[in-house]
Amino acid sequence: MKKLINERTGEVILDDLQTADTFYTRFRGLMGRPSIPENTGLMIKPCNSVHCFFMKFPIDVIFLDKDNRVVHVAGNMKPGSISPIVRKSYSVIEANATVFQKKIKIGDIVQMQS
Repeated sequence: MKKLINERTGEVILDDLQTADTFYTRFRGLMGRPSIPENTGLMIKPCNSVHCFFMKFPIDVIFLDKDNRVVHVAGNMKPGSISPIVRKSYSVIEANATVFQKKIKIGDIVQMQS
């Protein structure tokens, strides 16, 4: 189990960060799940845009470059919505809506620790 930590503040943002890095896990993402546990997130890589089709709950999404620097934040994405294409993005992290609010800013660097 990996934790997501904001380097700027040292704060643990997520206690359980899972990874989707194969065709199937990236395709599946969070679709069809009724919810995800609090303080849990999903990193999808490579990825520069997300959709919330077939989702049952709103999510926050942070877009990261190859150095894990936050280049865009999409807060409170509702089911059925689509994010913009973020050209500098290499990966995204999805979590329950409002998790990243006030905890992550554009320019922050995040790290994943076991």
